[in-house]
Amino acid sequence: MQIESVPLADALGAEVHGIDLSVPLSGETVAAIRQTWLDHQVLVFRNQHLTDAQLTDFSRHFGDLDTVPGWEPFSPSGHPEVLIISNVRKDGATIGVLGDGEASWHTDMSYLDQPPPGSLLYSLEVPDTGGDTCFMSMYAALDALPTDIREAIRGKSLNHDSSHDSAGNLRSNHTAFEDVSGAPGAQHPIVRAHPETGRPALFLGRRLHAWIVGESVESSEALLDRIWEHCTRQEFTYCHQWQRGDLLMWDNRCTMHRRDPFDAQARRVMHRTQLKGDAPVRAAASA
Repeated sequence: MQIESVPLADALGAEVHGIDLSVPLSGETVAAIRQTWLDHQVLVFRNQHLTDAQLTDFSRHFGDLDTVPGWEPFSPSGHPEVLIISNVRKDGATIGVLGDGEASWHTDMSYLDQPPPGSLLYSLEVPDTGGDTCFMSMYAALDALPTDIREAIRGKSLNHDSSHDSAGNLRSNHTAFEDVSGAPGAQHPIVRAHPETGRPALFLGRRLHAWIVGESVESSEALLDRIWEHCTRQEFTYCHQWQRGDLLMWDNRCTMHRRDPFDAQARRVMHRTQLKGDAPVRAAASA
């Protein structure tokens, strides 16, 4: 079975047409969505009308769902697998996480030993301007990576800092440090093999407080600066302007994403699910 989809950018992204995610889907339809997801890395479904139960039902087609440690209070009642991303305040307290500021380039929860392979985000309220989410293809970035950088990272692993969130804020249960080589977090291969497509992809997590294991801090910083300067080129990205009722799903194993800031007085309410993680495996070509 094939589904109708339209590419959104050269590097990644496709908009899927003609599927109502609020109703039960056949196995053939789910398989076609999964293949389209693997092919395009980021999928956009417009004009959806989903309850939290329908969002989780659709998400479970792609794997078991997980919760985000420490953010359990920001889930809708009865739906612990759903995380509210919002700047809205009710009775003096925020109803969700991540506020209205910029979220820098990152891969969701890469600081875990088994980071989530995929995430889904559904928009209930969006600001008139700002709050766009941009995605980066780590396949395309690796394919175009200069040879000398490829050789420099061959067989290397990266330490992914767990002490800061994607907005750069120190988490409440961590203490500040000066030497990034001592940052807490998981270590993963810089070039990982996608477990379903077999393709190699860069796996960078976040720039802040990252450290290439075994390198001096100075040499690690210099090499990471070069890698990030290369990866953030526009040709590797797709930027999504949200509309109410959009559902996006992205593959954390081969993408990164970031969010633009938006007016603090505007309302932005998103509900997110994430798939239970698996450990990244080093790509054979980079061993």
